[in-house]
Amino acid sequence: MTKSSPCVWYALVALIAAMAGAGRGMQAAPQSTDSSPTFTRDVAPILYANCVTCHRPGEIAPMSLVSYQDVRPWARAITRKIADGSMPPWHADAPAGTFSNERKLTAEEKSILERWAAAGAPEGDPTALKPPPTFADGWRIGTPDAIFQMEEDYFIPASGTIQYEHFYIPTNFSEAKWLKAIEARPGNRALVHHILVFYEVPDGPRVAPAVQPNREHSRIENRNPPGNRPARNNGFPSRLLATYAPGTDAQVFPDGTALQLAPGGLLHLQVHYTANGTAGTDRSKIGLIFAKEPPAEELRAGQFINGQFTIPPGAVDYEVATDLTFLQDATVRGIFPHTHVRGKRWSYTLELPDGTKRPLLSVPRYDFNWQTYYMFREPIAVPKGARIVSTAWYDNSTANKSNPDPTKAVKWGDQTWEEMQYTGILYSLKRGATASAP
Repeated sequence: MTKSSPCVWYALVALIAAMAGAGRGMQAAPQSTDSSPTFTRDVAPILYANCVTCHRPGEIAPMSLVSYQDVRPWARAITRKIADGSMPPWHADAPAGTFSNERKLTAEEKSILERWAAAGAPEGDPTALKPPPTFADGWRIGTPDAIFQMEEDYFIPASGTIQYEHFYIPTNFSEAKWLKAIEARPGNRALVHHILVFYEVPDGPRVAPAVQPNREHSRIENRNPPGNRPARNNGFPSRLLATYAPGTDAQVFPDGTALQLAPGGLLHLQVHYTANGTAGTDRSKIGLIFAKEPPAEELRAGQFINGQFTIPPGAVDYEVATDLTFLQDATVRGIFPHTHVRGKRWSYTLELPDGTKRPLLSVPRYDFNWQTYYMFREPIAVPKGARIVSTAWYDNSTANKSNPDPTKAVKWGDQTWEEMQYTGILYSLKRGATASAP
């Protein structure tokens, strides 16, 4: 799930260079007038509410946007990136307020930033600056109830292509746990592009399915190598719990819900490292917070895929679809679309048993470098017999600057030069509900 050439880190470094050029051309900031926005009064509150989660020391973004001295050199570049939709990184097409984790600026906020840069980026009265937000030390979810860490350091070379790595951490849970929040935290942010966290119980009981992916499309080659790794279902792990990647937040589940972890499970970490010219090591960790009591609704983490496709060489807008059928009434909480670097857009449609079709999610500008779990502010009630149809489109042409090789036909595969049509789905059931047989 990382871009092979260039990766997001190099793209961000290039962005810094472009921004620096723009910043050096600015003159000394003039004194503000009553009509022009100032940093302390108008701009800082916007940045504190929308940007500094990533744009602060120690986080993924390449520059801090906390102080006036930090921000002023980038004033014009910030407005350009906002105008072209690059920042804040949000790619769903939906009315404001549809998703609880959306990153959007209002028209007024955009206007303030534009007018502030045009006025020369005045600071304003320093005494009017409100304190920046505070963040938990080390963990966005708060202090974890349990922390699991890779068992040893992993060495990343200075250069070269690094295959996806898989790490397995025993939880040694002697009883079932109700998971309320989970966070994947990289040990070395400069070298870790993404982490996927799965929960696997090699010999444990399997819960009755509540959803049925399209069986024909879900067949893929099982490439899991032999050894002590748990068996994989149709070639991919069965329970995705959390993700870390640029743009992805820690997962805190809605009130009244929690996800059950069976005893004896393993945390399976799929990690992709990106060489950046300097060798280093990583020892990432996972933090868990447990619910104080069993929830009213049990969360389920599932996925549905189409692994039976071949994208022709040079294809500009190649369509791949699949679907998921609900075997009982459920509530959809979030959707996670994922392709690799040829993916260009996604669409999801809810089809009800009476034939009614309802748009569920549209991602017209899918960006591989920003992996987002779209969490609905108002969860979607889905009746038994309904299905979700997912459709992804791919650009395997020379027009796609990220395309590793437009002369090659592309099939399903783990590596970035291959492709996926993968959707993670988070849904909930009334606790104690029994699923029908598929």
